[in-house]
Amino acid sequence: MTTIASVDATALAARLRLAVTRLARRLRQEAEAGVTPSMLSALSSAERQGSLTMRDLCHAEQVQPPTMTRIVASLVEAGLVVREPDPADGRVAWVTVTPEGRRLLERSRRRKEAYLAKSLRSLEPEELRTLEAAAEILERLTDAPSGARS
Repeated sequence: MTTIASVDATALAARLRLAVTRLARRLRQEAEAGVTPSMLSALSSAERQGSLTMRDLCHAEQVQPPTMTRIVASLVEAGLVVREPDPADGRVAWVTVTPEGRRLLERSRRRKEAYLAKSLRSLEPEELRTLEAAAEILERLTDAPSGARS
């Protein structure tokens, strides 16, 4: 069994970074054609949080307002979201996912999950158990506030 003293955290971090980056790239390739990763991410945030303001969407996606304005304009043009002014404050715009946007997200998720499921079926039961444990650990790492772990 590996002890904590025998694990090189820096080397493990490098291996994990590379593997996660490659997996993310492969999953992006499974996404819908004509939708950029930025558009898909913003659409997903809008779906997850319901109607939200452009400011909240900028915060969720960690981008500046001009960038989000371009992304949302593309989503509106594709019929995936609607952007409506706040009736009480004309300076505020609300973004809401359309039914077509929800369908696109569902198709994209199904394609990505099908790719992963097909890949997982080629693994041994012990490897699957290891990945299940790793998924739980990765979920904890990604749910932790920034800087919470050293």
